[in-house]
Amino acid sequence: MTRRPGKLILLLHAHLPFIRHPEHPEFLEETWLFEAMTETYIPFLDMMENLADRGIRWRLAMSLTPTLCEMLADPMLQDRYRERLDKLIELADKEVHRTRNMPMAATAGMYRERFNRAREVFNNCGGNLVSGFKRFRDTGNLEVLTCTATHCFLPYVFNEKARRAQFKVAIRNYHKHFGSDPDGIWLAECAFIPEIEPALAESSLRYLVLDTHGLLYGEPFPRYATYRPVMLESGVAAFGRDAQSSKHVWSAEEGYPGDQCYREFYRDLGYDGDYEYVRPYLHEDGIRRNLGIKYHRITGKVDLANKELYNPGAAIEMVNQHAGNFLFNRKHQLLHVGSTIDATPVVLAPYDAELFGHWWFEGPAFLKALFENAVHFEDVFTFSTPSEVLDEPAPIQKIKPCASSWGDKGYYEVWLNGSNDWIYRHLHVAEDRMARVAAANLSPTPEVKRALNQAARELLLAESSDWAFIMTTDTVVPYAHNRLKTHLENLHRLLDDLSEAGAVDAGFLAELESSNTVFQEIDYRVYI
Repeated sequence: MTRRPGKLILLLHAHLPFIRHPEHPEFLEETWLFEAMTETYIPFLDMMENLADRGIRWRLAMSLTPTLCEMLADPMLQDRYRERLDKLIELADKEVHRTRNMPMAATAGMYRERFNRAREVFNNCGGNLVSGFKRFRDTGNLEVLTCTATHCFLPYVFNEKARRAQFKVAIRNYHKHFGSDPDGIWLAECAFIPEIEPALAESSLRYLVLDTHGLLYGEPFPRYATYRPVMLESGVAAFGRDAQSSKHVWSAEEGYPGDQCYREFYRDLGYDGDYEYVRPYLHEDGIRRNLGIKYHRITGKVDLANKELYNPGAAIEMVNQHAGNFLFNRKHQLLHVGSTIDATPVVLAPYDAELFGHWWFEGPAFLKALFENAVHFEDVFTFSTPSEVLDEPAPIQKIKPCASSWGDKGYYEVWLNGSNDWIYRHLHVAEDRMARVAAANLSPTPEVKRALNQAARELLLAESSDWAFIMTTDTVVPYAHNRLKTHLENLHRLLDDLSEAGAVDAGFLAELESSNTVFQEIDYRVYI
């Protein structure tokens, strides 16, 4: 059989829950966004700029969730990030001076350079990183997918109108930020159930992504396994995650990020530094926390206290080795598959975006090395995007995928267990009520429309899969409890006022509108 050159799709899923607290001058959970901006999103944009300037061909797919786009475009959060970055630069300057005669001097200089470059990239985007990603989307190098509006875990949304609302709000928000409808969607947690097909059929989407077993346990069995897209009954195509390429990055035992040369995440100046020295860079409560300056490497299975010093040069050497290994493995994988099937083989390798840079510090350099060296493999495969694959004329098999997710054990246990099962009866009541009230208010007054739009925002925010996930992982559980309960209380108070008094508390409504500002373009009639 004639070998066919293959397609390799790298897909990065970028998501954070909507966290915005104007009532506090600084808020711990907002730092999730600021860390991701400094360590992941800005390095991505810097990489893209570098590749473009050097004329290197690259293709990358990336999902930017609506909640993440809303935060990146928010002026208040932009101002807070700018202040945070200025403090990091100030601290890095001090570190360069403090370590000038110490073994970690080069690493301190690296941080100062990185933070200054981050400020430059941030300012070049006018403070809005979404515009930076849009620029590369418009050139055709970057394909940007959307996600369910608030990263909602769809298998546990039983109200069909609430399911449709998650798609409609997401697509409209994408249009606001990128000027067109999205081609593809990353279902939150890659979670699929056949019951979402009607909502998919009504959308303008061309494709989605499924976990490996979502395709392989489908009916009938996909002729090309996960090496070609399939067609769902809704008319939306589906790509399946490639297990082999995922293992090389995700696996705790075999994955690249665990190499002893790479930077250790859990040793940070915020904990290691003299308290009075680092105190000005902590929050007002003075509690030690990560500052993003880390001087140690993974080393091996030793205690944190015994971690050896990080060597940036050695880490980059290992990045190049791992990038070469990844490309070599993909070459032989696609050579083998291409020799056994009568179609162009496609490998889809999806990862959490925040793995690259935040958890795996060298991750963006790894991606850059992949694209820099891809030219040596073009006789076997090229980097591509899902839309480019679908644009090529080729028959596509119709199947019915099975229920699945990319969570632990492949199904839904992470989001429904003894720690979080209580949330769903409250969400189901809220979803049903929102749909009923929306249908009863087809011609509202301006004030009622404002209240219903805000009620829709509160419901969407309560539906975020992040709250259930946090409860399972037992991290900031009180925060997750509070967010879920507060959004549901806000929803019911707004709807109670409308049903009982025919009007809402103007002050309360204004307070919610100024705090939970997500989706300013929303129209509550998505629930009708």
